[in-house]
Amino acid sequence: MKTKDQKEQNIASLKDDFAKSSHALVVSFEGLPVDKDWELRRALQAAQLNYRVVKNTLGRIAVENTPLEPLKDHFKGMTAVAYSENDPVGLAKVLSKFAKENSKLTFKAGVVEGRAINVKDIEALATMPSKEELISKLMYVLNAPAQGLAVVLNGVARNLAVVVQQIAEKQGEQA
Repeated sequence: MKTKDQKEQNIASLKDDFAKSSHALVVSFEGLPVDKDWELRRALQAAQLNYRVVKNTLGRIAVENTPLEPLKDHFKGMTAVAYSENDPVGLAKVLSKFAKENSKLTFKAGVVEGRAINVKDIEALATMPSKEELISKLMYVLNAPAQGLAVVLNGVARNLAVVVQQIAEKQGEQA
C-alpha cells in the first residue's frame, strides 16, 4: 500500500502532466487483456500521445485547477486517461481505432481545448482529417493559383516558339 507521501507525489506528477495538456479522453478498460493493453500503449506511444491508468480518487484530485477539470466526475470504475498537449484528432483516431477492434475499451468523456465533449463528439473528432492532412490541403489550395499561373505563362512562350518554328519551316519550303 502506498504511503501518503507517495500518493502526494503521484498527484503532483499527474497534476503537472494534466496542466500541460488541453486535450484528454477518459476511457474504461475493464476486462481488457494485458497484451491488448500493451498494444494500446505502444500505439499511443508511437503517435507521441500519453496514457496513464489512474486511481479514481487521485485522478479527481489531480484534475482540479487544470484544463482537464471537466473530467472530474468521470473517474469511476476502471479508468485510464489518454492525453495530448496539441493533437486531439490523433488522440481520438488512435483510441477509436483500438476501441473498434477491442470492445472492452470504452469512452467515458473527453476534453478538447478545455471544453468537455461527450462520446458522440469523440467519434466525430476521430473522423476529422489530421493536422498534417489539413496543412497539406491548405498548402495545395494556396499553391494551386500560382501553379496555374505558371502553366499559363509557360503556355504563351511555348505557343510563340511553335508559331516561330512553323513560320521558319514555311519560309524554308518556299526557298
